[in-house]
Amino acid sequence: MSDRSQIRELFRFSGFILLAIVIGVGFFYREEIIPYVKDIILGKPASEHKEVTAQDTSNQAEKKKERKILYWTDPMIPGFKSDKPGKSPMNMDMVPVYADEEEVAAGIVKIDPATVKSINVRTEKVIKKPLSRSIRTTGRIDYDERKVTHIHTKIQGWVEKLYIDFTGKEVNKGDVLLEVYAPELVTAQEEYLLALEYEKSLKNSKTEEVASGAKFLLESARKRLQLFDVPEHQIKELEETRKPKKTLHIHSPTHGIVVQKNLLQGMYITPEMHLYVITDISKIWVYADIYEYEVPWIKIGQETEMTLTSIPGKMFRGVVTYIYPYLQAETRTVKVRMEFDNPNWELKPDMYANVKLESKIAETALIVPAEAVIRSGVRDIIIVSKSGGIFEPRDVRVGVDTGDGHLQILEGVREGEEVVTSAQFLIDSESKLREAVDKMRQKTEDRGQRTEDRRQKTEGQKMPEYKESQMPTTEHKH
Repeated sequence: MSDRSQIRELFRFSGFILLAIVIGVGFFYREEIIPYVKDIILGKPASEHKEVTAQDTSNQAEKKKERKILYWTDPMIPGFKSDKPGKSPMNMDMVPVYADEEEVAAGIVKIDPATVKSINVRTEKVIKKPLSRSIRTTGRIDYDERKVTHIHTKIQGWVEKLYIDFTGKEVNKGDVLLEVYAPELVTAQEEYLLALEYEKSLKNSKTEEVASGAKFLLESARKRLQLFDVPEHQIKELEETRKPKKTLHIHSPTHGIVVQKNLLQGMYITPEMHLYVITDISKIWVYADIYEYEVPWIKIGQETEMTLTSIPGKMFRGVVTYIYPYLQAETRTVKVRMEFDNPNWELKPDMYANVKLESKIAETALIVPAEAVIRSGVRDIIIVSKSGGIFEPRDVRVGVDTGDGHLQILEGVREGEEVVTSAQFLIDSESKLREAVDKMRQKTEDRGQRTEDRRQKTEGQKMPEYKESQMPTTEHKH
C-alpha cells in the first residue's frame, strides 16, 4: 500500500472517531440542545436563546427530584409494581409512576390542559328550562272542503247568456252566473199567472172552501217556481208585469272564486251537470305528514306556525283541527290537518309551506345538547368535565328529544355541570381502556394475594414432632 493510501485511510478513520464523539456528546447533552434546535427550526432570533449554565441544569435536576415516585412499573404487565428501578420480568426497562400521575379512580380520565386543547374538547352547561317538543315538516295548502260549492240547475235547457265565463274569477254571493232558457220553466210561470187570476177572481167568494182552494193553488204554483230556484226578484217581477220570462237567472250562493267551469254559451245543460265549482279561500286547510313516533306530541287545538318561501319574512299562525285516524303504509306517516285564516288570499291552494308544531311537555327539565350523549344501543353515556382536566363518564337516562338539537335527561347529571360536546368519543375510549386495565390489575393483585395466602397457609402447617421414646419400634424376628 502506498503512502498516499495510508494517509487517506488514516483521515477516514479519524473522521469516524470524530463523528462518534459528536454523537455521544449530543446524546449526553440532548436535554439542553433540543430546545435550541427547536428555536432554530421555528426561526426565533438568537437573542432569545439563553446560555445553559450549570445552575439551570441543577434546577432541572432538582425539579425532577422534587416529584415523588410512588413505584416502578412495566406498562406491558398490568398490575406489576416494583419499589425500585430495573428490569421487569419481560426484560423491559421499568418506568416510574409519580404521585401527580396516579390515576384518580377507575373509569375516570385525567388529561393535561395542553392535550385537552389539542383535541378540541368543548363543553356546555346542563341547564334547566321549560321542555317543549318541536316538530318541523312540510305542509301542502288546500281548499277548505266545507267552503266548496257545486253549482247545478234543476231544469233542462239552453245557456242563453254567460256572466261568469272563465275560471279564477271572483264572485260575490247573489251575483248572476248565467241565464237559462227552459220550456218547463216558462210553463211553470204561466201556471203561476193563472193561479194569480183564479185567486183574485175567487177572493170575495161566499163559499169559504172555494176561496181557500184558490189560495192553496196559488201557493202551490209559487212553491214550484221556488223549487226551480227562480230568484225572488224574478217572481216579484212576474207578479208585477204578468208576463212570463223567457230565461231563468242562476245566482251564486256564496262568495269565492270559480275554480271549475264546465259550460259554454249555447250549451244544453241538465241537472246532473257540474256547471261551476266555487270555493271560498278566506280560510284554507294545510295538510302535513307526521311520522308515527311524533304523533304522541300532536293534539287537536294545538297552535302551529307556518312560513312560505314565496312570502319571505311573514309568519302565519293556525291551529290543528284534525288528526286522521289511519297510517299511510307507503310513508309510515299520519296526515294532520291545520286551519289558517287567509283574509287577503295570500295563501294559494297547492302551495308548499314549512310548518312548525310545538308541544309543551313539562314546566322544567334538565336539557343537554344532543351531541353530548353517546348512544351505544345499550347505554347512554355523558362525559362530565370536572376541574383539573378530570373527565367522568356517566350513565344517563334520556327523556324526550326536543327536536331542536337538545335532549331531556331524567337522571345522571345535575344542573350547572359541564358536559363534553366534542371529542367525547376519544375520552370515552380512554376511560374504557383504563377501566379494563384496572380490572386486569385488580385480578392480578387478587391472584397474587391468593397465592401468598396459600403459601403462608402451607408454611403454617408443620409436621408433628415425636420424641425418641415415642417413636414406634419394629421387632424383627428371625
